[in-house]
Amino acid sequence: MTEKAAPPTPSTPPVDFAAQAREVARLAAGTADAQLAAPTPCPAFAVRHLLGHLVGLTVAFRDAARKDLGPTTDTPPDTERPDVTPGWRAELARNLDELAAAWRVPAAWEGETQVGGVTLPGAAAGRFALNELVLHGWDLARATGQEYAPDGASLAVAHGLLATVGDEARDGSLFGPAVPVAPDAPLLDRVVALGGRTPDWTAATTAAAAPADGDAR
Repeated sequence: MTEKAAPPTPSTPPVDFAAQAREVARLAAGTADAQLAAPTPCPAFAVRHLLGHLVGLTVAFRDAARKDLGPTTDTPPDTERPDVTPGWRAELARNLDELAAAWRVPAAWEGETQVGGVTLPGAAAGRFALNELVLHGWDLARATGQEYAPDGASLAVAHGLLATVGDEARDGSLFGPAVPVAPDAPLLDRVVALGGRTPDWTAATTAAAAPADGDAR
C-alpha cells in the first residue's frame, strides 16, 4: 500500500510585524497637534509630513503583501511631499493593524510583488517594510520627545538589511550615507546610523532648520 504524502507544512513568516506596528501606533497617538510643525531627523519633513509618509507607506506595503497591485504599489513614494489629513491617527492605527495582518500570511513573503513602482521578491519587500517602521518610529520618537522601544526582532531585521547596503546605493533616493558610530554602540544606534541618521539627534538642536510648510526641500 502506497502511503500518501503528507501535505506541505506552511512556512512561517520571518518575523511578526505586530509589536513594531503597535509601537509606531503608540508614538503616533502620543503626538500632539502642536507638534505637527516640529522638525524631524528627515531634513525635508516636519512631523506632519513624516506621519503622512507613514500613512501612505503602510497602505503600499500592506497591498504589496497581499499582492494587490495597482495605484498604491506602482507609484514612486512621495512624488509630492505627504501630509496628514483629518482623522490621520485612526487611519494610521488601522493601516498598521492591516499591515501586520497582511505580513503574517506566509504567502506574503513568497514570490514577487511590487512597491513604489519597483518589482522585487516578497521577502525583500517585507524586510523593507519593517525597516521603514523601525527607522521612522525612531524619527517620530525623537521629533516628539517620546521614549522609543522598537521590537527586537524587527530591529535585527532592519540591521541585517541596512548592513548590506553599499555606498553606491546611498545616493539619497532610498538611503543616505551611513553615519559613523562605534562598533560596540547599541544596536538601535547602529541601525539608525546605517539609516543615515545621527543617533544623538534632537529637535532642540535643529529647530532653527525646521522646514516650513510649502518648502519642498
